[in-house]
Amino acid sequence: MEAAQALADLTEISSQLVGAVLADADGSVVASTLPDDERAAAVARAAVELLAAAEEERREGPELIQVQAALPDGSVFVVRDDRHFVVAVTGPNPTVGLVFYDLKTCLRLVGEEPAQKPARRRRKKEEQEEESADGEA
Repeated sequence: MEAAQALADLTEISSQLVGAVLADADGSVVASTLPDDERAAAVARAAVELLAAAEEERREGPELIQVQAALPDGSVFVVRDDRHFVVAVTGPNPTVGLVFYDLKTCLRLVGEEPAQKPARRRRKKEEQEEESADGEA
């Protein structure tokens, strides 16, 4: 799935999100729901800094994959995988587990091949008509 479509799906299913940015691991913006490219880049840079600060404080254990910063007016969520991270901003009092789940789903969908519709099976009547047409020629 394309990054822009993954973000569109994310904002459609997660009504708590005010905005979201999908970026490469280095912080380069891939897609954004924000109307301004400069703002999207600033949000991505802030997410990289938030992840780095959280990593510094953690010191040991497995790599950090998600972080939430709760503020009086809302929250900032960041979830990452090996290739990308997605940062989302919510209003106050979000359902934390649901937002994390939605962000992880978004990351999982990025880069997946779109689901292909199964080929339509030919009906027996179509096959018979084709065979009789072949026999008449």
